[in-house]
Amino acid sequence: MWPTLLTAFALMLVLEGLLPFIAPGVWRETFRRIIELSNGQIRFLGLSSILVGIVLLFILK
Repeated sequence: MWPTLLTAFALMLVLEGLLPFIAPGVWRETFRRIIELSNGQIRFLGLSSILVGIVLLFILK
């Protein structure tokens, strides 16, 4: 189980690093916009990401 979790974590880091590497201006603007959101909106985005991830896990298994 640990090798799978570490592989998933490594892939997440690669994907998270692509945007700041390829387009740092877009990345900076995205974070500027996120900072302007309310806590409720940020929580909704987080919850949406969690739910999409869970659905993808069930579809891919």
